[in-house]
Amino acid sequence: MARPARKVTRTQWAAITAVVLALVFAGTAAVASAGRDGGSAAPHTPTADSADAGFARDMAVHHQQAVEMSFIVRDSTDDEEVRRLAYDIANTQANQRGMLLGWLDMWGLPKVESGREPMAWMSMDKNMDHGDSGMDMGSMDHGDAGHQAHDGSLMPGMATKTELDQLGKARGKAAEILYLQLMTDHHQGGVTMAQGCVELCAPGTEKDLAEGMVTAQQSEMKLMADLLRARGAKPRTG
Repeated sequence: MARPARKVTRTQWAAITAVVLALVFAGTAAVASAGRDGGSAAPHTPTADSADAGFARDMAVHHQQAVEMSFIVRDSTDDEEVRRLAYDIANTQANQRGMLLGWLDMWGLPKVESGREPMAWMSMDKNMDHGDSGMDMGSMDHGDAGHQAHDGSLMPGMATKTELDQLGKARGKAAEILYLQLMTDHHQGGVTMAQGCVELCAPGTEKDLAEGMVTAQQSEMKLMADLLRARGAKPRTG
């Protein structure tokens, strides 16, 4: 007798969508790289103080913490929905982080620059040289760009060392709620950064990736709000 079709949950759809997006981004990066190697037009190479490089450096750090938190909660709960979401976030953001660091390597730029404040690129002057992008940057006003680093929270949305310790000690439902709240904050900060790149980065694969991050993370925030509601909780902000 044939088995009845299993219903795909909303969390599973989110995971499937994120994996597909990651594969699309990876394929786009490969095509862009091939175009640079064999194309006739000279590619735009960002400078160390460009928005392109700043976003790649900062978002790589931001993503690394999301991966860390996702691995922590994976071992702190048996809830399948939260574990699938955590795996999805860890897998997607680890892949995107690899792309961001790969671009820095390709551009011949350092992955870490001492003396440069995180998010400084988001307050770039509209008259700064952005190559041949032809973009009029206008005046950027991102309130979160003024975030003060503290207790390991280097950029907007990042959890503090104290909060990571709390997450590591929590178990079961308490761990699920704290993870979903911390990750919602993390996504809010990530969306702000990605929107900054959409406005400031030169047209191309990185800007396309940033646009995809905004869409995907906003969708995941809605999902996390539903998961929190089901556990009698809500996001800490917003």
